[in-house]
Amino acid sequence: MSYLPGLKDLWVTSYTIAAGAMGAVAGAWLNMPVHLLTGPAILISIVALMGVRFSITPLVRDIAFLVIGIGIGSGVDAQSVEAFLRWPIAFVALAAMLIAALLLCRELLIRGFGFEPRTAVLAATPGHLSYIIGISEDLKIDVTKVAVVQSVRLLALTLCVPFVAVAFGVRVDTNLLPTSQFMQIEHVVVLLVLALVLGLILKRFKVPAALLIAAMVVSAIGHLSGTAPGLLSPSTTQVTLVIMGTLIGTRFSGISITELRRSLTAGLSATTLTVVLAMAAAMPAAAFLNMPVAHVLIAFAPGGLETMIVMGAVLGANPGFVAASHVGRLLLLTVLVPAVLSRAQKTGSDQVG
Repeated sequence: MSYLPGLKDLWVTSYTIAAGAMGAVAGAWLNMPVHLLTGPAILISIVALMGVRFSITPLVRDIAFLVIGIGIGSGVDAQSVEAFLRWPIAFVALAAMLIAALLLCRELLIRGFGFEPRTAVLAATPGHLSYIIGISEDLKIDVTKVAVVQSVRLLALTLCVPFVAVAFGVRVDTNLLPTSQFMQIEHVVVLLVLALVLGLILKRFKVPAALLIAAMVVSAIGHLSGTAPGLLSPSTTQVTLVIMGTLIGTRFSGISITELRRSLTAGLSATTLTVVLAMAAAMPAAAFLNMPVAHVLIAFAPGGLETMIVMGAVLGANPGFVAASHVGRLLLLTVLVPAVLSRAQKTGSDQVG
């Protein structure tokens, strides 16, 4: 699908989002936490596994990322900035958790499910899906197996995190950051243009989730400086949440039931172990930072970067802390994965020899 969509691309995107909206309605009827995200994700995933082709054109996806980033960045205030001084200890805990998760999940997949060592490393990596898929293709590793395990992780975390947060007593609000004061349209347009420019620059430096991060930065600066006060309307943020949930579900398009069944148990097992480790790291970090455990868990949970940032905003977590944690996770994995992969490759060669 090209970046500038043709009529066929627009048609597929239209019915995909319409189906996602139906999932959101069903989620609301079932009283699911964060139903605007979880409802579309579940419905689209199920129908996609039945063979229906779902996709969202990159143009629509990127517009949604820009709008969501502006909405989240508008929640950054002076109190958020002060919290940065207390975050280094959290990043140490996050780094320790990532190393433990990668090594333990790798062993789980090798010993429990018979994965080849290199495939196990890539399937066990807690995040950085596009990077991991790229490595899989370059090394001629079983891309389907890696993609299914990783997709199961993303969907499972998207569905489970809201329920865990509710269990911890966190109030869920799908308006992201409700207020009576909304942004003026000219301010929104200026922020969108500036975010797009900065996002394109960040993309050239291969920054993950470049457009979302750029929009958050531009919006945060605008709000901290007082030049772009107010927030996006709830209806705008709700529409973008539905698009995000739908986008998550489209990851299962093209995956057969047989392929899913083969790697489902492995994916759920690795995800469960990773969440347990994230919880173990989040609890002491939350106590040190004087933050709710659920908020730190959102920052440590190895879900999709964009999804977890949005989820954090929905659950009232500090957006700067969540974003910094997830970007730091991806940057650390960029260095960590090749090192562990090289060791796995040597181990495999020794076994063959």
